[in-house]
Amino acid sequence: MLTISGRSTGQNQGYCDGFSRRNFLTIGGMALGGLALPEVLRSEAAAGVASTHKGIINIYLPGGPSHIDLWDQKPEAPAEIRGEFRPIQTNVPGIEICEMFPRMAQMMDKFVPVRSISDADGRHDGYQCMTGRRRGDRTPPGGWPAAGSWVSHIQGAVNGAVPPNVALMYATGNKTWGETGDGGYLGVAANPFNLVGREARSSNASMTLQGITLERLKDRGSLVKAFDQFKRDADTTGVMESMDVYGQQAMGILTSSDLANALDLTKEDPAIVARYGASQEKFQRDGAPKMIENFCVARRLIEAGARYVSLNYSRWDWHGGDGMNFPRSREEFPLLDQGLSALVTDLHERGLDRDVAVVVWGEFGRTPKINQNNSRDHWPQVSCAMLAGGGMTTGQVIGSTNRYGEYAAERPVKFQEVFASLYKCAGIDSSNTRIFDQSGVPQYLVDQGVEPMHELF
Repeated sequence: MLTISGRSTGQNQGYCDGFSRRNFLTIGGMALGGLALPEVLRSEAAAGVASTHKGIINIYLPGGPSHIDLWDQKPEAPAEIRGEFRPIQTNVPGIEICEMFPRMAQMMDKFVPVRSISDADGRHDGYQCMTGRRRGDRTPPGGWPAAGSWVSHIQGAVNGAVPPNVALMYATGNKTWGETGDGGYLGVAANPFNLVGREARSSNASMTLQGITLERLKDRGSLVKAFDQFKRDADTTGVMESMDVYGQQAMGILTSSDLANALDLTKEDPAIVARYGASQEKFQRDGAPKMIENFCVARRLIEAGARYVSLNYSRWDWHGGDGMNFPRSREEFPLLDQGLSALVTDLHERGLDRDVAVVVWGEFGRTPKINQNNSRDHWPQVSCAMLAGGGMTTGQVIGSTNRYGEYAAERPVKFQEVFASLYKCAGIDSSNTRIFDQSGVPQYLVDQGVEPMHELF
């Protein structure tokens, strides 16, 4: 993939570098011609015109967020299970969520908590949240494509200025928390176009404009000079001759202003950006930074033409000897509450709630019983997700766990069922769409027999 990397700005704890919010947000200062995207969006919003293409936003919470503390409270359980938080009523009678999510509670009619995901493979790895597959599953030659790769391969680009499959996945100290997934047997043309990174590098899999940080992309002169130097170097080494279609497409994308404008939050209404809350720029140890404003960027990317946006947000693994599960929850939950409620509000206000589907989840859940460090350990037996938009029937809960939140008591859900539902939101029939792999065997987007969740449609 072609990655645009920001400049490292310092050291944080562990082995993660700092990352400057300004480095990321100022990319859109350059103007390479044409009408600016925000002007188009403002004009369309005033005229009541909404995006006509379908989109998916996949928000991955690296580390395994606690299902029992988030959206599956057990207030009648013993203290060592129910924890420190209490449930609150939402605007949908009968649905309760954690008291740390008051904004979402007041608009639960626009959400769907899924409380019974029951097939996590237990790895500290985003692979299942990117593909729906387990690492140990049978794999076709070339590997399984990530969900965004299926979507971009089947539906293609909305326009030539913004790639259909975009990622805001930061490279993390724990490598598997920052992996976007790839095109698998569909090939590199279906790879996600990752817009964030950690440091400039160049390899066969990831091409970077050396010496150009996000901050310097605002300078058209520097950008043109960098492209000229890149082309000269590439011509000298023969890279241009061998550059595949994907590489040529990537170069074309970078010379358009649409992608840069979509990334530039200074072009968004400040009142809208403020809804999301302030990002915290430092990496969370071996996880991702708390770039909550990327939720807004994801929406802008969909409006600009992306079909699928995946992103990683913060770090949710808090069960070490420091007993940080509940203190960290008190820090993280309000910001997530604010960011998700802002995103879904934006989608509804812009008339995109039927066009853009949102999923929020992690790789597994957490032990119902609190450990001796006042934290919760890994628990793949059950986990949760939050869905919104996409024309789904919202204001309901799917699935339930037993009284201690140990396993799915009703309606166990598979990761692939969630993806099948997202594909349906995007207008793709995952049960009947098949693409031949490198050995000539037809493969489906999900396993045969897996259907979209009927409750949602």
